[in-house]
Amino acid sequence: MLYPEIPPTYWSFKFAVSFQGKDSAFPPLGALTVANMFPRDKWQVKLIDQNVKKLKDSDIEDSDFVFISAMNVQEKSVVEDIERAKRKGKKTILGGPFVSTHLPTTKLADHRVEGEAETVMRGLLEDLINGTAKEHYTGSRQIIDITPLPRLDLIDIRRYSSMSVQFSRGCPFNCEFCDITKIYGRNPRVKPIKNFLAELDQLYKNGWRGSVFIVDDNFIGNLPRIRADLPRITEWQRERRYPFSLFTEATINLPDDVLEEMVKAGFRKLFTGIESPVEASLIETRKTQNTRYDLLERIEQIQRKGIEVMAGFIIGFDNDPQNIAELQEEFIKNSAIPSAMVGLLTAVPGTDLYKRLEREGRIISNGTCNNTDGVLNFIPKLDKDKLVSDYKALMQRLYSSREFYGRALSFLERAKDAAKVGYNRISHNDIISFLKSIVIQGIFDRDKRQYWDYILNAARNHRDRFTEAITLAVMGHHFRKVTEYYLG
Repeated sequence: MLYPEIPPTYWSFKFAVSFQGKDSAFPPLGALTVANMFPRDKWQVKLIDQNVKKLKDSDIEDSDFVFISAMNVQEKSVVEDIERAKRKGKKTILGGPFVSTHLPTTKLADHRVEGEAETVMRGLLEDLINGTAKEHYTGSRQIIDITPLPRLDLIDIRRYSSMSVQFSRGCPFNCEFCDITKIYGRNPRVKPIKNFLAELDQLYKNGWRGSVFIVDDNFIGNLPRIRADLPRITEWQRERRYPFSLFTEATINLPDDVLEEMVKAGFRKLFTGIESPVEASLIETRKTQNTRYDLLERIEQIQRKGIEVMAGFIIGFDNDPQNIAELQEEFIKNSAIPSAMVGLLTAVPGTDLYKRLEREGRIISNGTCNNTDGVLNFIPKLDKDKLVSDYKALMQRLYSSREFYGRALSFLERAKDAAKVGYNRISHNDIISFLKSIVIQGIFDRDKRQYWDYILNAARNHRDRFTEAITLAVMGHHFRKVTEYYLG
């Protein structure tokens, strides 16, 4: 089993994990879960995450089949892996969200699995053994109580900065640019709480302590189940003295009672899609849940609970005004969101946006699905050259040291009166990260003066959250490096 290389993106955290002596931010949860669907009496499974380990020819030569699980952004590495396997005469089986794009490159694989693997793996494996495998298999959306535990024995968990678990699949909303509902549906399906807690137990028994990412695309998609199950997660954490610092993704409409329980459960970070401060653009893309709130006020409410808000922003909607870059910059600064992931709108194949733009004759290419590379794959309503130029200038300003540290201090100020519930240990990795930060950012960085102003301010005024302050400084380094990597 191969998990292809992820290029540098804001989500890869490539330039941040090295501060902790790690190789990758997250393990390949999907591939690890599928790995436990192979009958152990018939199959031996080896998994290579190419973000932590190089793929050798001998790895392919020693295998009967090569299974590849990938997201759209990994396309380049997927193609390279398939070509290497073919040169060695090995059959390839491609799965993961990438298959749902139906791009020509997906057909390079001998066999493809689209959708969820639980309902097709047994038949696929029998067909492979019998030499009767079909080119395409489609897994149905099913109750995820049959999903097995991921096989952690196939990786070295010490090489990752965070572990991953899954609570649910699907999202009730239907944003035009998003492919989540096309892949997982609009009826969020939730694991039985005992199964989810078993995933936490497995991490705990394997010695993991620290960050755990609940990978759901919308953690609060099924509110009745969240309300019922969150207290069980809180109880699990309390009984073990909060071994994990939790973070997840959710829409901004999370109710106050759910937010309170998330704090009790030890959530420290929340990613949410803000997308745009322009209401007409939100309506255009069907993100109407964001129009029901004063977004700046709602963000501040979450931050004052001690939860860092990370957020996605998009430029390039048809209803964006000429000064959209300035409006985004003003909003992000006022929101005190350090990790503001701004991207050019991308028409992902398979989405309603892609289909609409294709009907309108506006699609230029299938794109890379990497919305941080400054490349548009469609003809926008705004002047294309100006839009890209404004985007690049915006990112360079947002991730300048002065602007980033300013937002980080604003967040720390908002969170300083919040009780620190949950994981509060200073780990060996935290110490390593701080020392490397001092050397890389405090000695050799061109903006070391701004760095030391920030560090001294945090030490003086935010001593209780100093570890978070260091983490934010490292994240700022990552975001700036990614911005420079793509935009110069």
